[in-house]
Amino acid sequence: MSGGTRLENANPLIFQRSGERHVAATDEDEDVADPFDDREIFDLIRTINDPEHPLSLEELNVVEQMRVIVNDQESAVSVEFTPTIPHCSMATLIGLSIKVKLLRSLPDRFKIDVHITPGTHASEDAVNKQLADKERVAAALENSQLLEVVNQCLSSRMM
Repeated sequence: MSGGTRLENANPLIFQRSGERHVAATDEDEDVADPFDDREIFDLIRTINDPEHPLSLEELNVVEQMRVIVNDQESAVSVEFTPTIPHCSMATLIGLSIKVKLLRSLPDRFKIDVHITPGTHASEDAVNKQLADKERVAAALENSQLLEVVNQCLSSRMM
């Protein structure tokens, strides 16, 4: 955040990023069926920028590979994220950023479920309800100011 605004979590714990995924020759062969897996989805979301800190969601341990579930056959992706503090006011924005990144990156056939890790946020039910509501997500993305903030979270930065 900028402009002297007080941070909710001024000194977050910073975690080490995971290494780059090993790419095998078959991963780049267009003739080989390559189903989506949890690591591929994690790689899409781990570099999303936190809205308050110059750190990625992975560095803040908000997203972890073990909290990503993919069922390629049923076209389903589920991502649990863990806010850094139980009263994080940015939880909905973080969840929306994850959902938008996946909506933009995955084929339309996928049903995407993004939700807070149970028991980690004071308003988890309300945030989860917002993130699960297609109309609310669509309305949020029609708000140009909110969309600009989401795009900032999704923009690439030097790692």
